[in-house]
Amino acid sequence: RRTADEWGLWILRFLRHHGLDPRRIHAAALASVVPPMAPVMQEMGETYLECEVFHITPGIKTGMPILYEDPKAVGADRIANAVAARRRFGAPCVVIDLGTATTFDVVDPRGAYLGGVIAPGIEISSEALFHRAARLPRVEIRRPDSVIGRTTSHSMQSGLYYGYLGLIERIAREIESTLEGPVPFVATGGLAPLFHRASRYMEHIDPDLTLTGIALLFQINRVEGGDTRHE
Repeated sequence: RRTADEWGLWILRFLRHHGLDPRRIHAAALASVVPPMAPVMQEMGETYLECEVFHITPGIKTGMPILYEDPKAVGADRIANAVAARRRFGAPCVVIDLGTATTFDVVDPRGAYLGGVIAPGIEISSEALFHRAARLPRVEIRRPDSVIGRTTSHSMQSGLYYGYLGLIERIAREIESTLEGPVPFVATGGLAPLFHRASRYMEHIDPDLTLTGIALLFQINRVEGGDTRHE
């Protein structure tokens, strides 16, 4: 709901707080799954950063084939994750993104984006329990001391934490079996640290994976001039 002016003032304040001179910025790149944000962020970039905002959209060069039945339906953040993971781990590899949704993105042995899995995020499930069950409270999402809860809040935390840990492990095992061999998994997203080392599939955590992918896609399209399109 923020206007371009609100975003611009917020970003300038953020940059200055961290000792970064906005005049040093010569380019900006954006991955968004909210279409109405694109013109707002474009206006913000032109007005407050004095540069064009590069948008990750269907049709840009990605450096990898996209094997989705409808390549245009793949979220920009998922493409960014896959590009960054392949650069770091090679192919095959899998990204687990624990954000609003819990997503898995698979890069096959040939280095192509094969597809993935989308499940509701842990925070969505927590809010659903709070809103749909009158006597259940809103709880902090954390790893409980014991799997067996002795209070309602503790029981909910256990269900959320171990329920999602089980979801992660089962889906990861199925993906690994489909790829027919060991494959590196890397986790990102705001809730990834919550599960760090709780499973062998959560050994590698990279909070900046999506941002790294955005930067790589910018370089491919504006600097390197790659030739494999998102199609």
